[in-house]
Amino acid sequence: MMPVISVALALGLIVGLISVKLFRPESSTVSTAAASSTGQVAAAKPVTLNFTEGDMYIKPSTVSVPAGSDVTVHVTNQGPSQHTLALEGRSTPLIDSGASLTEHWGVLTHSVQAWCLVPGHKDAGMIVTVNVTGGTTAAAAGSSSMPGMSDSTSGSASTASSTDAKIDPSATPAKGWQARDPNLAPAATGTVHNVTFEITQHKIQVAPGVTQERWTYSGTAPGPILHGKIGDTFDVHLVNKGTMPHSIDFHASQVAPNVDMHTIKPGESLEYKFVAKKAGIFAYHCDADPMIYHISNGMYGAVVIDPPDLDHVDAQFVFVQSELYLGPQGQPGDEAKMLADQPDGVVFNGYYNQYVFSPIKVKPGERVRVWLEDDGPNEPADFHVVGTIFDTVYKEGQYLLKPNSGNGGSQLLDLQPFQGGFVEFTVPAAGQYPFINHKMADMARGAMGFFDAA
Repeated sequence: MMPVISVALALGLIVGLISVKLFRPESSTVSTAAASSTGQVAAAKPVTLNFTEGDMYIKPSTVSVPAGSDVTVHVTNQGPSQHTLALEGRSTPLIDSGASLTEHWGVLTHSVQAWCLVPGHKDAGMIVTVNVTGGTTAAAAGSSSMPGMSDSTSGSASTASSTDAKIDPSATPAKGWQARDPNLAPAATGTVHNVTFEITQHKIQVAPGVTQERWTYSGTAPGPILHGKIGDTFDVHLVNKGTMPHSIDFHASQVAPNVDMHTIKPGESLEYKFVAKKAGIFAYHCDADPMIYHISNGMYGAVVIDPPDLDHVDAQFVFVQSELYLGPQGQPGDEAKMLADQPDGVVFNGYYNQYVFSPIKVKPGERVRVWLEDDGPNEPADFHVVGTIFDTVYKEGQYLLKPNSGNGGSQLLDLQPFQGGFVEFTVPAAGQYPFINHKMADMARGAMGFFDAA
């Protein structure tokens, strides 16, 4: 058994972030029956403010009222998912798509902010400023929470960074820690695969001493690996046991997105049935808004569909590359970092350097296949195994290299986010073979491990 290797030593041995579309409307001034040409409402009178919420926006994003106005708001949700509009983080009901809400805010004496409390929506742009003229300036909007829902994004990027968890490269896992099994299980027997995914939230360790709230399919991030063949039917029963709306999108499917991928509320379920018509390794992930926030917080996985006449190998592994954007200890990730593509970690199968701490056992002379899916959401993958050369490269549904094709060899498998493929190689002799993301900054962030051949 290879001893645990420190990250610093491992680096020495080797060396010698679907995107979310944001709509940020320009500021405007509220218009009411009593509004003046400057957009201000006569003082000490009841004022109704009308807001429209949509796909990560609130319109107008800025309004003005005189100090002492007695404010009522009317909010219409024109977006595809649920939203709220909470004055300085006060609890407020969820507003369904197509629904409206009227709420009395009361007399305003100073400038305030209101935002959507659904996790990730505030940092994605769903915030409105109410300027109260003739009053005092409000303090920065504080954090708060809605029952059953954490407002993990209430601070600014600079504030969040001071409280975010940090990875210690010299730390090692606690006693009893176990790496995720990287072996690809054989394709399920039969041609119809009935699968249940339960959406749940858990505090999960993502690096030694670092715990984050992860939103998961069936308790793990990445979620379960599905494995089948062309022509197989996957009947997926999705159950939302979380505290917010979620969905699932299988890239291996060809279905109507509005039917099979629609967002479901807590307590609801969805039947998602598809036939695997193309070979390859495909991502699946949550499509709920903001998509980048749901994916980065753990809602991703992979489906392997074997190409016809796949050659025999002695060992077969699957790695899903993803990024860590750490929030405070035990809380969801920092969305400001996600949008800025500033990951704290780039990892294989959800944990920082886990196959450095727990090397993968192979045998000298074995033929190995490694499936790789880059579930991003931002960083590319440049997969390389130090000490050997790939004689087979399969990327995005086709072979780029096969054995004896001009005696050629490949150094790496390069993938953009949400691309996948596999490589094959033979382990030359006994020894330790590092595998890395050869984008060196990402290797240093945790995208590395070892094959231990003995």
